[in-house]
Amino acid sequence: MSERVSTPEPAPQVDTSGLVALEGSVGSSDALLGMAALGKTAAALALVVAVIFLCSYLVKRLHPQGRVHGQHLKVVGSTAVGNRERVVIVDVEGTWLVLGVGGGQVNKLHECAAPVDTMPPSPVHPEGSSFASRFASALKQNAGQALGRGKGSRP
Repeated sequence: MSERVSTPEPAPQVDTSGLVALEGSVGSSDALLGMAALGKTAAALALVVAVIFLCSYLVKRLHPQGRVHGQHLKVVGSTAVGNRERVVIVDVEGTWLVLGVGGGQVNKLHECAAPVDTMPPSPVHPEGSSFASRFASALKQNAGQALGRGKGSRP
């Protein structure tokens, strides 16, 4: 019998230096793609936030806090009379309603015509006087009272 001895053939030499460079560029390419996706996401988020602020501004601009068309109610005053109870005065087209509000209920306590002069009372000090002059006069008044008490005269 004849034996055949096979010798392995030498493998062809392949230049792998280009593959190493290609692998390095693929890694940086993935990083660039990731940064691009992150940038696009951040830009979309900024756009959504800008649209929300724009809508908020437009709603405030188009619907002022004053009387809107069809709204004829105005709260004149309110005070708490308990932990959950309040007395509220509401102006409804020239009529004042005194309402008791509390416990999930609203009860009409009194109804009267709105006063003709609904202007708030004028301040004690004229508008032209500065804070410094009002403070100085209050300080003089308080100092005078303190000195008067220091002489032994008690009110």
